[in-house]
Amino acid sequence: MSLHISRSMLLPTVALAVLCAASGAFAQAGSTFEQAVVVANRAPLDLAQIGNSVTVIDQSAITRLQAVHMSDLLAQTPGITVSGNGGPGTPHSLRIRGAEAGQTLVLIDGVQMSDPSSTDNSYDFGNLLVGDTARIEILRGSASTLYGSQAIGGVINIVSATPDREGLSGDLQGEGGSLSTGLVRGGISGKFDKLTFRLAGGFYTTDSVSTFDSHFGGRETDPYRNQALSGRAAYAFTPDISLDVRAFYTNGKTNYDGFPPPQFVFADEGDYGTNQQFVGYAGLNVALLDGRLKNRLDYQATATDRADYIDTGTSVTRTGRYSGDNRRLEYQGNFAIADGYSAVFGFQNENSSIASPEPAHAHTWLNSYYLQLTGEVIDGLTLTAGGREDDHKTFGGHFTGELSAAYDLKETGTIFRASWGQGFKAPSLYQLYSIYGTPGLLPEQSNSWDAGVEQHLLDDRLILSATYFSRHSRNLINFTTPICPGQPQCATQPVGFYYNTGKTMTNGVELQASYEILDGLELSSNYTHELARDKTVGAITYGMLLPRRPNDTWNTALDYTFGFGLSAGISTLYRSASFDDAGNTRRLGGYALVNIRASYPISDQLEAYGRIDNLGDAFYETAYQYGTWGRTMFVGLRAHF
Repeated sequence: MSLHISRSMLLPTVALAVLCAASGAFAQAGSTFEQAVVVANRAPLDLAQIGNSVTVIDQSAITRLQAVHMSDLLAQTPGITVSGNGGPGTPHSLRIRGAEAGQTLVLIDGVQMSDPSSTDNSYDFGNLLVGDTARIEILRGSASTLYGSQAIGGVINIVSATPDREGLSGDLQGEGGSLSTGLVRGGISGKFDKLTFRLAGGFYTTDSVSTFDSHFGGRETDPYRNQALSGRAAYAFTPDISLDVRAFYTNGKTNYDGFPPPQFVFADEGDYGTNQQFVGYAGLNVALLDGRLKNRLDYQATATDRADYIDTGTSVTRTGRYSGDNRRLEYQGNFAIADGYSAVFGFQNENSSIASPEPAHAHTWLNSYYLQLTGEVIDGLTLTAGGREDDHKTFGGHFTGELSAAYDLKETGTIFRASWGQGFKAPSLYQLYSIYGTPGLLPEQSNSWDAGVEQHLLDDRLILSATYFSRHSRNLINFTTPICPGQPQCATQPVGFYYNTGKTMTNGVELQASYEILDGLELSSNYTHELARDKTVGAITYGMLLPRRPNDTWNTALDYTFGFGLSAGISTLYRSASFDDAGNTRRLGGYALVNIRASYPISDQLEAYGRIDNLGDAFYETAYQYGTWGRTMFVGLRAHF
């Protein structure tokens, strides 16, 4: 469990200390003690009382950073790396603290997202734009006690905008720039006596770059189009009873390259894919016992429909269609036991189904029960403990537990945090029932812990923190090589199958800081050093680094607002070298990207903004031979009315 301090770690560490930099980058300096966070406890709790490692990206940071793609925004936070198979719309994998992409749980407005039609249920960030997002909460570390399957690496909670003032209001945004890129989005909100609502929509288009990187011979562009609609409404029948409904829809079309015959090597090709996703939610909220017991009964639905096509120029042929559906019925209760003590408890019933070429149809269910208790046992010391029991159609019962502590020494501005949690991930329908499936698969499991300290100085203008983390994962689901390795199962599945053998170990450190140097001038930075290794006994990859996981990541941002209203900022993103394959034979070089941005309020209702991404036009890869954007420039307008 030792942590090796490499030369590549030394430079960012020293620079971090010199700059007094790190992660209050997103939650403004001075807000930590009062900020309420939902993701750690499924109920609002002050950040200073949370023992888990959490980062919050608030509305002001989302606006300031000007990110269009959700993956670009999340990649600027501690412990997160992103790899993509080309430009926007192509598959993008997000990893928290080195966990697999399918081991991160994503919530959009409280709905648990996953794609049963994919091989591992992972959520694809390639089609997710920032859009109407108002807030993002990121929990790092295994958290299956409250969230169940997939929460091995952590949880990302994405919250859309809600009305912020009485009566009707609206907003509109338009942006354009390099690669024939254009964005138009807007929304209308209403806030009245008993009814609140918001409707929003957007359209995004870009010619992008060749999926097969131009540095290796790619010559054509691979355009991407995306339309998105969202809506939410709440009606209060009485002060204690309300109805809440939400919906989200996105439709994307992506051109990409492949491996055409007869050479079957990566090259330009006229293929494209479509991806449609619907998310629905309806919840009834009832408060009892003078508001001490809050109850929520809700129904959630997600539907994903993906299709692939070959366009020869004279004809279009669909080569595959994949549909996945989730239906979830959930009850959650929040009970204020006594002053400083609370309980969160609930039940979930989830049904998942898939329709695809292989398997043609498959279905499974999962029932879950959970309980978590939180209490401030002495002044400043908050303890949390919880447990969860899951019952899966195929593998049966599974228990997970969680413990955490936060000690807020208000007199010194110091917060100590520590957490331990278990995670699990149920086998996907494809891993269970496809022609490569194994119905007897066990769930992937993990144990993780972290411990850290956060220090507030100079009246909260300077915030520093350091966290050590470790995670052990086992029963990971792997796929056999094309040559079947000799197990008895080879007789019935000679081309290969899924099986439980994998083990991994990840440990590392996260350093964060934010510094309000003077009024209007803020510096923030975060640095992560992690080692994610294969620990599968007997495997030829034993001890090797897991693919597409840089050992060192470093993000910084410097922003200044002038007295006449102009805001300007510069961000840097550094990634050390990594490997593209499990055997550590194909190296992806390290890289640094510099982005600059500015905005100016023309009036109280209108703002102009612009940015240049990858200012140095650096060449880089997050996946071997897949294209990435060079220097790009964008300008836009935001209006509020």
